[in-house]
Amino acid sequence: MADELDVLLERVGDAALRTDLRTAIDRIRAKRSFGLVFESHIPERVWLPDHPIRRGVMVVHRESDGELLLVDRVRDGEATLVGSDGSIEEANVEDLVVVAEFGQAIYPGLTRLGSINRGDDKPAHIVINGENHHALEALRFTHFGQIDCIYIDPPYNSGARDWKYDNNYVDAEDGYRHSKWLAFMDRRLRLAKHLLNPEDSVLVVTIDEKEFLRLGMLLEEIFRGAKIQMVSIVINAPGQARKQELARTNEFAFFVFIGEAEPVPTADDLLNDRPSGNPARIRWESLLRSGTNSRRRDRPALFYPVFVDPDGGSISGVGEAKPLSAARSTWEVPAGAIAVWPLKSDGSEGNWRASPEYLRRLVVDGHARVGRFDESGRGTIWYLGKSVQRRIASGEVRVVGTDEQGAVVVEPADDVGPRRTVAKTVWNRPAHHAGWHGSALLRALLPDREFPFPKSLYAVEDALRICVGDRPDAVVLDFFAGSGTTAHAVMRLNRQDQGRRQAVLINNNEVSADEAASLTSAGLTRGEPGWEERGIFEFITRPRVTAAVSGFTSTGERVQGDYKFVDAFPMSDGFDENVEFLKLTYLDPVDVELNRAFAAIAPLLWMRAGGVGPAIQECLDEGGRRKPYEFTRHYGVLFDPDTWRDFADQLPDSARTVFIVTDSPSTFAGIVEALPERIEAVRLYENYLTTFAINRGR
Repeated sequence: MADELDVLLERVGDAALRTDLRTAIDRIRAKRSFGLVFESHIPERVWLPDHPIRRGVMVVHRESDGELLLVDRVRDGEATLVGSDGSIEEANVEDLVVVAEFGQAIYPGLTRLGSINRGDDKPAHIVINGENHHALEALRFTHFGQIDCIYIDPPYNSGARDWKYDNNYVDAEDGYRHSKWLAFMDRRLRLAKHLLNPEDSVLVVTIDEKEFLRLGMLLEEIFRGAKIQMVSIVINAPGQARKQELARTNEFAFFVFIGEAEPVPTADDLLNDRPSGNPARIRWESLLRSGTNSRRRDRPALFYPVFVDPDGGSISGVGEAKPLSAARSTWEVPAGAIAVWPLKSDGSEGNWRASPEYLRRLVVDGHARVGRFDESGRGTIWYLGKSVQRRIASGEVRVVGTDEQGAVVVEPADDVGPRRTVAKTVWNRPAHHAGWHGSALLRALLPDREFPFPKSLYAVEDALRICVGDRPDAVVLDFFAGSGTTAHAVMRLNRQDQGRRQAVLINNNEVSADEAASLTSAGLTRGEPGWEERGIFEFITRPRVTAAVSGFTSTGERVQGDYKFVDAFPMSDGFDENVEFLKLTYLDPVDVELNRAFAAIAPLLWMRAGGVGPAIQECLDEGGRRKPYEFTRHYGVLFDPDTWRDFADQLPDSARTVFIVTDSPSTFAGIVEALPERIEAVRLYENYLTTFAINRGR
């Protein structure tokens, strides 16, 4: 419908009327939803167990977690509470917990829980115990636009009370089950989008038949312009019998390729017995975009001329994009050149698949050339995609010369290892069996514990290899960490190619619905040690990652058995990796002092600087005075801007990030101007907390 309206608008001859009509239609579009429609629901509230009960805060009873109540007075350990209907009640402060609702600013911090150090100077894998919505907001400071791959296995919304919304388990009887799930996922995926590298990154989301249709539409809505494919993965070839249904053998994974990202070719296409296709074929791709989002108005920044020398037929220059309203005649064509435009077969204006800057790099590298063209502006520009560029870099494809345009002439190398191919959209490998290589493998690591439906380690490994197999320094995020399989798979990849990939995992410490009932009957409540030690993070995620790295089980014995497939070796060997375990906390801005605030946000600075080596933990010296500055080999913090000259003189050459504590924009700008160009400078407010406020409904 939207496309039809756009076409009709182009037929309106009066420019002013056409503009007025477009404005009116855009106003209607903004008020009405098209495509996937669902109730937004009230976002989830969050407990703030470290905050004191004081007048003016909102609280709930720890045991019921029901109605929000306003604290009117606190005296001698008793609080006077006011309900939404004006009712008054008294309660012991020990039975209450402070709660923040969506839109109410809260201040995150991180507490160190422990670490594993077996990887020398490699970046540490980061495993966070926390509510993932707020953890993702905190990561906008540390990893904005820096994540290479996100792999998540969210709740499948099976109706079996396998997830919570607003602290209540959602079951099959909930009439809003599907829209609650969509609202829950929508908020998290939109935050995740900010963390992914917009130029080149991949999102992988696994799901089953309960929500795959809705999830697909949600991904299409959030990641417009990205390439989205759904893969069917056989996880149980014998099949699981179901009443009045076909036996289930598979689940799904959506791959969202963002920017220039594309699947990394591997030695196994994950379906056929042997690689298929023609190994001698090296594909030059058309620069003209086709399919969806291929019109000029879809991506105006990718509409620009390519200047071609009519005598030699080579690319002589690349123009810049102009606003959508600019006619082609407004571009200045260099003398003696012909402008080739992204024109579709029907003569309408389309767009190119690369930015002007990227195309210029391709031309310099000899990775772009001109096909047929004419003086009307119609023509074909060819380029080598990133998969071919990777094959050249790896030696699988050899450059044997250049043609008359200066473009490379390439051919397959005949002295490299197994030919690599792109994985299929159906995976059928015994390695992906969830029972054999998920549940059984987890039992080998945690023989005294149970966890439902863990992923096959090798299925996750294969998915990540397709996304970051050619990026040894990639950062991989999983904010539904479950048993920690993603970190385990990243370690496997690192061992295979001596990579330094870093996994960032987020998982809450919820207990299952059945476990919650059992603990409640035993007289325990949420937040008490006996309850928290049975939560998924403390009982499964952290012990599993620890066992995988150390090679010792949760009961203290060497892990029995061997890893299989691509890299077979004893599981008891563990991995040469570093891990930092952290807990997301919520700071009270009324009570917090500068030194306590810095200790809580220190891990965030360390993460922003790459998570390598020791962290700067304190801002005070042994006498309780504020330090002028502090630094490690990798980053530094300038607490006193007046000492910036000494700080800059002593900063190690290996440092790449500095944090400058000042409320003055001009002071910050002046110091940045004097620092080396290699340095990324980040400003922190003097009270620290202002820098990190989250939950504002942005």
